[in-house]
Amino acid sequence: MPLPTAEKLNTPQVRQFSVFLQNKVGALLEVVKLLNESHVVVLALSIQDSSESAIGRMIVSDPDLVAELFHENDIPYSDCELLVVELDDGPEDLARVLAALLMAEVNVYFSYPLLIRPNARAVLAMHLDDNDCAGSVLAGEGFRLLNQGDLSR
Repeated sequence: MPLPTAEKLNTPQVRQFSVFLQNKVGALLEVVKLLNESHVVVLALSIQDSSESAIGRMIVSDPDLVAELFHENDIPYSDCELLVVELDDGPEDLARVLAALLMAEVNVYFSYPLLIRPNARAVLAMHLDDNDCAGSVLAGEGFRLLNQGDLSR
């Protein structure tokens, strides 16, 4: 008899790219121009700088195309899944989101806001240690989680 397996919750997630950039003027612009030429929109952006390089974290309108472009153009990158949560009451909802994650004992590795406002609401992207647990708890607290289709319209 097979052992029971844990079922995935199918938590809506969004793909984020981390692009490794040389620490030189215009390095990020080159990547954004490449994306714009292929009609890809950068929906969210966060930069982490160091003395030798920078990491540009971004959510884009067409993740599959971006993976192809980065591969074809030898742009070093990695990708991961994020939770993107809509904040109905804007910044006032941040404490509620964080309290829900604390209650679920979910760690936030990093987060950043989106450049767009789907449904005219503030939106926060979060990289967490347990997306399924966080998604379940946030949905249970009444938060709407967005998927790639919600952002790429």
